[in-house]
Amino acid sequence: MSLTVSNLSFSYGTAPVLQNVSFSLGEGQLYALLGANGAGKTTLFRCILGLNEKYEGSIIVDGSEVRSLTPRQLSHRIAYIPQIHYPAFQYSVLEMVLMGTTHRLSAVASPGKWENNDALQALQTLGIEHLAHRDYGKLSGGEQQMVLIARALVQQTKLLLMDEPTASLDYGNQLRVLYAVRRLARDGYTILLSTHNPQHALSYADRVIALAGGTLAADGPTQEVLSPALLKTLYGVEAVFSSDGRYILPQEVL
Repeated sequence: MSLTVSNLSFSYGTAPVLQNVSFSLGEGQLYALLGANGAGKTTLFRCILGLNEKYEGSIIVDGSEVRSLTPRQLSHRIAYIPQIHYPAFQYSVLEMVLMGTTHRLSAVASPGKWENNDALQALQTLGIEHLAHRDYGKLSGGEQQMVLIARALVQQTKLLLMDEPTASLDYGNQLRVLYAVRRLARDGYTILLSTHNPQHALSYADRVIALAGGTLAADGPTQEVLSPALLKTLYGVEAVFSSDGRYILPQEVL
């Protein structure tokens, strides 16, 4: 599943948020989307998901312009994983995952045998099948995030958008989720994951896409583009990398 963004611009009223942003996602890779607060990451996601329709430029997913697709058609092409979600009602883990199959059902149909099998397979893929009948609301934050990823997997698309999936997790759960995400990329999924932690990008991402002031500041292999100069541009901090290039060591906030 491919995604190509070309000369994308978007404004809220007279205030420009994205300006001439272009990049392409290749299959089977994990992309980290970096940028400070207000850089345009959320707006970019909303454009790709068809929520901000009045953009300039083009967003092509699997050969089709996003604006030409209905929500149901788009859900066959892109799965979205938000930050931890707290539903208003009590649902089991299996029920939460089955919500990802609704785009293939008619308005009056309920999930059946095939959908249940797909949901259980998604849980098994992530190693959390033992949680199937647990109350979603009583899980740990890391477990809840893994359930949301499983819900995306049953949409049966290979393109995943993840909006800061580790933002509210403790250190251990951050690593567990990121490891699972990287494993999905190795299994052929194309993943665009936004994060406020450039160390996550350095440790797990194949490529980095960075936004600064609504424009594209970097796009390329992580080891080539993630540098002290880029971190200063994005976040206004001085940093160095460890001698083996595996760790970011912040020095001074400007």
